[in-house]
Amino acid sequence: MLRTLPILMAAALALTACGKPEPKKSEAAQTRTVRVVRVEPRAITGAVAASGDLAPREEAAVNPEVTGFRVARVTADVGDYVRAGQTLAQLDPTLLQAQLAQAQAQADQAEDQARRVADLDNQGVLPQEQIAQRRFQAQVASANLRDLQVRMRKMSVVAPVSGLILERTVRPGDLSTGAATPWFRIARDAQVELAAQLAQDDLAQVRRGMRATVTLPTGATAPGTVRLVSPQIDPQTKLGEVRITLPARADIRAGGFARAVFQDVSGSAPAVPETAVRYDADGASVMVVGADNRVRRAPVQTGQRGAGLVEIVRGPPVGSVVVLSAAAFLVDGDRVRPVTGAEPAPPAKSATPAR
Repeated sequence: MLRTLPILMAAALALTACGKPEPKKSEAAQTRTVRVVRVEPRAITGAVAASGDLAPREEAAVNPEVTGFRVARVTADVGDYVRAGQTLAQLDPTLLQAQLAQAQAQADQAEDQARRVADLDNQGVLPQEQIAQRRFQAQVASANLRDLQVRMRKMSVVAPVSGLILERTVRPGDLSTGAATPWFRIARDAQVELAAQLAQDDLAQVRRGMRATVTLPTGATAPGTVRLVSPQIDPQTKLGEVRITLPARADIRAGGFARAVFQDVSGSAPAVPETAVRYDADGASVMVVGADNRVRRAPVQTGQRGAGLVEIVRGPPVGSVVVLSAAAFLVDGDRVRPVTGAEPAPPAKSATPAR
């Protein structure tokens, strides 16, 4: 019994030691070092963006100028680049050739009749009325001949401008009827531009000659220049149109969709870096650092974006200090050690000695 007493006392001491709580870490040891920035006016470059349709800068519609003739052949198709004056379709001139030959004969006869009475004015050989009638008939026959000659030249349907054929609706054998649908649609000089729609406030910041970067649905980009800023706003949509000139490229197709970011647009507004804004089920927010170095969540309404910045439309006032990294695991009331400059590196973990 005396031998087991020391063993029991040692066991009791061990149990007491195991149940004793560890001392709590000090609040200073739990304070996390975070990088902070201030909400302040910043120049947001490239913040204005707009989207719209790609359309020809200038489109030419081609229709036949004479009606009632069959199409003999079509010499151009969609996707062809044609030159001004190039034949696109040829009408069958057979009927017109016969009319032209008849008109030529009538004109020659009328001219000969008029020539015979050229020196008989007021001589009493023929009545003056008959002399005037022959001269008038010669003039009419000559005018009719010229009309048919012009119609003969119009039997070739030619391109009015140089450019890219966007659409063709004519086929060999079709009858030229002067329908409203054009036979060909040509984008002059193959020039396609973006017709972007902008809100009224943004439209006021865009000016002619401004540069823009246009992104196509494929992800490819193209440099653009503002050619035209609409002088009016649509009363229904409250949007205005901006025309952006683009380079002539095969992947920039009329009828497509694109988005433009105006590079030269900059405006000063209260803003923070994009990383300072956190998004969750409750919306956008920032973590504001108070005078006691404790953080609190503050909801914000964001506006324009650009160059890595986000405009704060509604939220903490200018001068407020917010945590730069919105992904930091912070909750309301946490105490932090705010610093500016580079993000502090995480402390190195000590190696665990091998046993």
